[in-house]
Amino acid sequence: MSSVLYDAQGPRAKQRNILYTVLFALAAAGVLWWVYTSLDEKHQLDWIKWKPFFTSIQPWETYIWPGLQNTLKAAFFALIIALPLGALFGIGRLSDHRWVRVPAGIVVELFRAVPVLILMIVANAVYAEYTTIDTDVRPLYAVVTGLVLYNFSVLAEIVRAGIESLPKGQAEAAKALGMRKSQVMVFVLLPQAVTAMLPAIVSQLVVIMKDTALGGAMMTFTELLASVRPMSANYGANTIACFTVVAVIFVLLNFALTSFARWLERWLRRAKKSKGTAPGGAPPTVGEPSLIADDGHAA
Repeated sequence: MSSVLYDAQGPRAKQRNILYTVLFALAAAGVLWWVYTSLDEKHQLDWIKWKPFFTSIQPWETYIWPGLQNTLKAAFFALIIALPLGALFGIGRLSDHRWVRVPAGIVVELFRAVPVLILMIVANAVYAEYTTIDTDVRPLYAVVTGLVLYNFSVLAEIVRAGIESLPKGQAEAAKALGMRKSQVMVFVLLPQAVTAMLPAIVSQLVVIMKDTALGGAMMTFTELLASVRPMSANYGANTIACFTVVAVIFVLLNFALTSFARWLERWLRRAKKSKGTAPGGAPPTVGEPSLIADDGHAA
């Protein structure tokens, strides 16, 4: 069967695809076997290296759980600060006033161009030099500041692009009804743009979660990834096992976040459809002239 996008595959094309699939499967199996044998030769798969995670609660209580708490704490604070800032600056970039639009654009482009790790290091130096924040919590402040400064600028671009993707007739119709610019943005444009922006916003939230590891790598922030080094030293240099456990935790966290986002997106779409349907089940007709005369007969 042919499509408007491509023609149906012929017998030779199907044979080639089957051959490529078999070759790829063999190559993947070879890579997996090489990884397995390499780890086995280095005794990284020995049960003694994995045993602490399955037979004792101590590594979870001493290293993994405190690191996970710090990771979630930094990601949470960065999220609740970066989201409203991103929305504010994204809307600011769409302002009709040049004195609002230009400064907002400069701030967004500046922080979006600077690597998040540099922002964390600079924030840590500023807090150490000009504030009296305790050294125990200073790395958390620095990590959150770096994450906020970078991610709010990215979220601002997501908001701006999401609003600009809407048909211009939406804003024009709202203005024709007498709504002010702020009302058009809050009650008309933003609610429609949220569904379109949601996948990109969730993708950025996943980035926030993973970038907390930069604080543990370059500073003394004891997040989840930073717990690998002391944990490995205390449990027989089982570095591969420690990294694997931490990686699985990160995968589960991000999978839970993206699953929730998919559910929320479906729920928002269902809510929109239910609100846009007339009580009798047919979509409402807005602005169309009536075909029934006042006396009840067809016009």
